[in-house]
Amino acid sequence: MLSRIIKGQIMSNSMIRENLKSIFNAGLNAVRPDEAIKAAVKRQGNILVVNQQTYNLDYYKKIFIVGAGKGAAPMAMAMEEILSDNLYAGLIIVKNGHGLELQTTRVLEAAHPTPDAAGLDASKQMIEFLEETGEEDLVLCLITGGASSLLTLPIDGLSFEEKQNTTNVLLECGATIQEINTIRKHLSKIKAGRLAEIAYPAHVATLIVSDVIGNQFTNIGSGPTAPDHTTFEDCLKIIAKYKLEEKLPESVIKIMNDGVEDRIDETPKEDDQIFDNVNNSIIADNLMAMQAAKAHAEKLGYNSMLLASTMQGEAREVAKALAAIAKEVKQNNNPVQAPACILIGGETTVNIKGDGKGGRNMEFALALALDIANEEGIHALCAGSDGTDGPTDAAGAMVNCDTVDNAERAGLDSTAYLDNNDSYSYFKKLGNLFVTGPTLTNVMDINIILIP
Repeated sequence: MLSRIIKGQIMSNSMIRENLKSIFNAGLNAVRPDEAIKAAVKRQGNILVVNQQTYNLDYYKKIFIVGAGKGAAPMAMAMEEILSDNLYAGLIIVKNGHGLELQTTRVLEAAHPTPDAAGLDASKQMIEFLEETGEEDLVLCLITGGASSLLTLPIDGLSFEEKQNTTNVLLECGATIQEINTIRKHLSKIKAGRLAEIAYPAHVATLIVSDVIGNQFTNIGSGPTAPDHTTFEDCLKIIAKYKLEEKLPESVIKIMNDGVEDRIDETPKEDDQIFDNVNNSIIADNLMAMQAAKAHAEKLGYNSMLLASTMQGEAREVAKALAAIAKEVKQNNNPVQAPACILIGGETTVNIKGDGKGGRNMEFALALALDIANEEGIHALCAGSDGTDGPTDAAGAMVNCDTVDNAERAGLDSTAYLDNNDSYSYFKKLGNLFVTGPTLTNVMDINIILIP
């Protein structure tokens, strides 16, 4: 099938696929953690400026780096370059396969999204590392998506196995990342401002690559250096909302009830003195990626529209709405005229009912494929900016109006695969997986629709 002409070229499906990839990569390049650090952190002699906050390096006896997340390694590498010999020591925790060889900073790897023993041990090492800090020290904390799972140290009364089980239940119930993190924060010794508490009274400057809608410090990586605005009562409401009372370990329910009854201390709040010397800054987010993707699409000749960088909701329902917009463009040149590029970023959720394999982006793509079946001239790429969609090696998938027909000819029932939450198997058999490998950043998801 041949599509419309852009800049004098007839666009084949393969050319459109290359355009989808290049638009995605343009967005990704705009949120590279190392470049984001270099843009946000400037040094003139011994004056360090971190997002307009000034630090005189002559004042500090020791300067430390700590961090966690999928993009913490390139962030640390950029900070090492800036600080040079002024850096005393560093320790970061990254997802398996996301490490880099650094000069001064130790890099520990652990599992994600379900915490493992390596993450537990690494978190213990980070606490020991921070206990060395004092009032005349500076801690540069580097946080990206994935930190919540990698900073894993259960509070008293909760075993590590119970913490793992809790994470799995939360990931499968369809809760938002904010809801998941609300519960995880109240089960942790290191999240929800606790890392700042451990580092106190040292000065702390936290640089954050956001993977959370709204960019609230407390939600990104479960806010290890940020005041927590949620409560144990909020946790119980979330547990009731998703009917998790019988699915979560009894110890979790007990901890939440003890917290409501003031038998366990709440997480640190905004008026706590531990935050007096803490400065949190967002240095990259989904909007930056989507704006760069939009600009690149326009260079390629597409009339581009960025719908939102705050997409959320059930993946298949959001896909249905996006498909309706794509059809409107194709049929009526509204709200943008073809050749068009429609972009939407954010993070959907999936309520898992089947026993298949996949992630929210592949589920989104499969639902979208069903909604645009036989609508000639609609093409899409749905992918996670971190290069990983759920428990798979793919970032997402590419679909078009022929995907469902191609599946039928291959003997695949598209609806059945969607109902079984088995989008990975579906797209693998069709050869439509989008595989990038670790991108070493994470600003949620990038969804691109092209209508040539």
